[in-house]
Amino acid sequence: MVARVVLPAALALLAAGFLWSEAVARKVAPREVAYSELVKAVEGGRVSSVEVRELDLLARLKQPPADGTEGLLAKRLPALEDPALLAKLEAGGVTISGKAEPGSPVLSAMASFAPFLLLPLALWLFSSWASRRGGGRSLAFGKREARVYDKSRDIAVTFSDVAGVDEARAELTEVVSFLKEPEKYRAVGARVPKGVLLVGPPGTGKTLLARAVAGETGVPFFSISGSEFVEMFVGVGASRVRDLFVQARERAPCIIFIDELDAIGKARSGASGFVANEEREQTLNQLLVEMDGFESGVGIVVMAATNRPEILDKALLRGGRFDRQVVVDRPDVRGRRAILAVHARKVKLTPNVDLEVVAQRTPGMVGSDLANLVNEAALASVRRAAAAIAPADFDEAVDRLQLGLKKEGRIMTADEKRRVAFHEAGHALVALSVAHADPVHRVTIIPRSTGALGATLQLPTEERYLMTRSELTDRICVLLGGRTAEALACDETSTGAEDDLARASELARMMVTRFGMSDALGAQRYGRPQALRFLTGEAAEERDYGEATARVIDTEVRALIGAQLARAQAILKDRSAALQAIGSALLTKETLRRPELEALAGIS
Repeated sequence: MVARVVLPAALALLAAGFLWSEAVARKVAPREVAYSELVKAVEGGRVSSVEVRELDLLARLKQPPADGTEGLLAKRLPALEDPALLAKLEAGGVTISGKAEPGSPVLSAMASFAPFLLLPLALWLFSSWASRRGGGRSLAFGKREARVYDKSRDIAVTFSDVAGVDEARAELTEVVSFLKEPEKYRAVGARVPKGVLLVGPPGTGKTLLARAVAGETGVPFFSISGSEFVEMFVGVGASRVRDLFVQARERAPCIIFIDELDAIGKARSGASGFVANEEREQTLNQLLVEMDGFESGVGIVVMAATNRPEILDKALLRGGRFDRQVVVDRPDVRGRRAILAVHARKVKLTPNVDLEVVAQRTPGMVGSDLANLVNEAALASVRRAAAAIAPADFDEAVDRLQLGLKKEGRIMTADEKRRVAFHEAGHALVALSVAHADPVHRVTIIPRSTGALGATLQLPTEERYLMTRSELTDRICVLLGGRTAEALACDETSTGAEDDLARASELARMMVTRFGMSDALGAQRYGRPQALRFLTGEAAEERDYGEATARVIDTEVRALIGAQLARAQAILKDRSAALQAIGSALLTKETLRRPELEALAGIS
């Protein structure tokens, strides 16, 4: 309320002083004329003196003007650079003087003292805003911004709400037991880890798992993101760390959870670093000190999550700090089935929905992906005005997430549509014909927003961690089946097999260089892997072999691809009638499921 009165009053005072000084300055202002008129007045002998100012010339006349003005005022644009004018002034006996513009004395004084007058006001206003932001604590930047969950703000998440991470959940049972019954551990002198680091890809449920630990124990749960520690002011992060641990000690036993720990826990640059973030490093140093400063018996457990453990400072991972690392990996098919069951509790399903089939169709998906999948299936059921989610809705949701949106408005020519139909028919027929291919679930030629003009969707029956040579060659054969069928049915190939060729070539090269599946090269790995980022995929490889070996590798890869291409041609030529039947059915229906494919292929 005071700010609303003081600030407008100060501004009004400044404006009044400015207007008053301008009025004083303009009271006897001279008449402004063009520079040429001033020259004529000098030539006519009417000027008695000239005052040279910073921006103009003031000519006082021998005969004062009738209007009472001081004289003639002209812009000084070429004044000092005009020798002719200077000569005329000297010839006419005109007095020449110079004068600096003094400006308004009141305005100058106010301009000088205004910062000193307004600075206390600005500080007072800023302090009032910070006090309101900090809940009544003036300048509360160094205070923690952690969200606190306790019995008054019930944490409804328990281990029953966390599925697909059974190994990680088992690792955390000791933490739950310690927080529930600390005396049992103290009696035998056992020490529970001070810090638990949850490591895994994004979306696997690390934060949910930490909240479930707090929900199981019923203790206060302090949750904060690593990025919230560091702001623009130096020392804020370290101050927040201190305040967070002070609050935690007051409410022990409790759990401190730091999400995205890599935001403050990145390895320090050291003396050889070219760029150092002093604020982040001070925050990290304070965290290290605080974790060393309390004993495990006080009832504080620090949990953190990251998907980039390879960049963390080694001091964080030593014993006594984050001395237990729990990997929260991508779920297998049983884990995905359990996660789907958890999310399916909140939606209505038709009796014929088989979550096992949905789990088999979603390899590589994590918990957040599966939650999104169930929601997309629910939205699909609403779009078709159904009362419950049907299997077709899950098919639509999986296709939407894996392949993109339907491009029903995309119009393909008759030749393009025929090529796509026989291309996908070739994939499907070869997959139905070889021994080790994953079962074909569905084939479609509906274009998608990712650029795919069609897709052959296979359904793995189980999670695989090892693959044999026969299984890998069958997979290459299936990949080459689309291009082969297109060549047989349409007399020539197109650009549609680009992705298939890339995947087949990469798989064949891995068989030769990494898996030792080449008779010519033997049981040896070729190529040295570069730094591999944790749980994020493959990195480029560095060559550790000569040109002669490289030529042999290329020859072996070419031979392997050629053998499987010839095999796919033999299969499709031998079953040309089935290829024609599946291709024609796709042109008519656009989507075929496994029973229809088996009937067209003559498989009983």
